[in-house]
Amino acid sequence: MTRIRLAVVDDHELVRKGIISFLETEPDIEVVGEGISGRDAINLAAKHKPDVILMDLLMENGTGIEATKEIMETGSACRIVILTSYFDEKEVFPALEAGAFSYLLKTSPAFEVASAVRKAAKGEAVIEPRVTDVMVKRLRNKEAKLHDVLTERERDVLLCIGEGMTNQQISEELFIGIKTVKTHVSSILGKLQVGDRTQAAVYANRNGLIKQP
Repeated sequence: MTRIRLAVVDDHELVRKGIISFLETEPDIEVVGEGISGRDAINLAAKHKPDVILMDLLMENGTGIEATKEIMETGSACRIVILTSYFDEKEVFPALEAGAFSYLLKTSPAFEVASAVRKAAKGEAVIEPRVTDVMVKRLRNKEAKLHDVLTERERDVLLCIGEGMTNQQISEELFIGIKTVKTHVSSILGKLQVGDRTQAAVYANRNGLIKQP
């Protein structure tokens, strides 16, 4: 049986030792190192090349976010599982953007932590439900505000895009030139942060911007 090589990094000794004591009883997990800081995590990743690093966020001498980013920038195949007490978006999103693979809270049962380590080793991410709620809320709020920055004319053009009109049809519908339509379409795609007019049409429909018959 191939064992999962794990490093545990947390500056609270009781927490760190408690996690290690439990995980060392798991037959498929081998704790290959431990540390108390972000710098320790970086060194452990380089020296021991663990499959998974279980790491806190706020620590002395380098946060978990900073360590995650630096480890990921080296091209390491290590999966980083954040285990923390914080689930505010100020911590969640920077950690995930830095490259954290999973995000758990310290209130999670021990067996769930072990399960998250196993899943991370297999390439399966785990996000604590309360953290997921924060993510969904932020994404909804962000999306709801995207079209608020459109001008009135851009809203008209988006509505036409949502109804499947071509640039020529939009030009005729709104009595504006083709070049003007193209300019509006380009601006709309940028403001809505989408890659093409199909995605813009999906956005318009999803957000109730299409006229109902």
